[in-house]
Amino acid sequence: MILSSILVLVGFALLIKGADFMVDGSTLLAKKNKIPDLAIGLTIVAFGTSAPELVVNTVASYEGHSDIVLGNIIGSNNFNLFMILGIVGLIYPITVQSSTVWKEIPISFFAAIVFLVLANGYLFSNELGLSRLDGFILLMMFMMFLFYIYKQMKNDVTITEVEVVPASNWKIWGFIIAGLIGLVIGGKLIVDNAVSIASGLGVSEKIIGLTIIAAGTSLPELMTSVVAALKKNSDIAIGNIIGSNIFNIFLILSISSLVRPVEFSSVFNTDIYFLLGGTAFLFLAMFTGKKKKLDRWEAGLLLLTFIGYTAYLVSKEL
Repeated sequence: MILSSILVLVGFALLIKGADFMVDGSTLLAKKNKIPDLAIGLTIVAFGTSAPELVVNTVASYEGHSDIVLGNIIGSNNFNLFMILGIVGLIYPITVQSSTVWKEIPISFFAAIVFLVLANGYLFSNELGLSRLDGFILLMMFMMFLFYIYKQMKNDVTITEVEVVPASNWKIWGFIIAGLIGLVIGGKLIVDNAVSIASGLGVSEKIIGLTIIAAGTSLPELMTSVVAALKKNSDIAIGNIIGSNIFNIFLILSISSLVRPVEFSSVFNTDIYFLLGGTAFLFLAMFTGKKKKLDRWEAGLLLLTFIGYTAYLVSKEL
């Protein structure tokens, strides 16, 4: 048990450092090819913060651990929304742009609805789970979201001249390959040893996925948003969270179910409803108190709600 716990921590360290290396290498490659900073931020950095969830879920899906696949995504999204936004909002009340209020937050809500509908078989069959067809649908949704980002970037921002950063191909690909190796080994260590811990403690893989793995894979989002809040950069703080939640459902769940169909238990519906409720609360919070701002009392409520809900989940297992 102790060894498994140590290996999980080692896995998280490899996962985070691997994502960091991969973002650094990809950013250097993009700059060398004169790709603008905004495009890098909306694609490479966004993908980098979701890379831990992607790798863990791909490994878990391949090995047939559906509860870890689902628990990680739902748990990560809830952790992002309630825990990270709660902490960030307490540090610095978050001002939200109109486009985020009326477009990105509703898209995040829509993504959770699509997940709920597909997983429960409401659309194509009465069978629970995410089939490869469902995975393809989610992937198409992700491509549409990328197109939306591209249109936003094209309409709202004037692209300035890009500073070309000199870097050798050895350095660039060294970062990328080292990052991939760290991600793969870290993801494998986390999944295998998390399953071992769950067996040793007598708790379900669902709880391990919703709590330990979800929190661990959300560390990049936590660090990014906290730093953004300390620098009073609201756009990055909330954009990182909402964007990550959309990425997790549309991209990571799609790849997970394309690798191997994901079995779904109806007990996860409660956790999805919790996510939907939190997203709806965030939207309504934009019209209470100071308009288009997550006030400190609203952030505190998010945080306390998450702590209470997590305690409830764990208590059911003990």
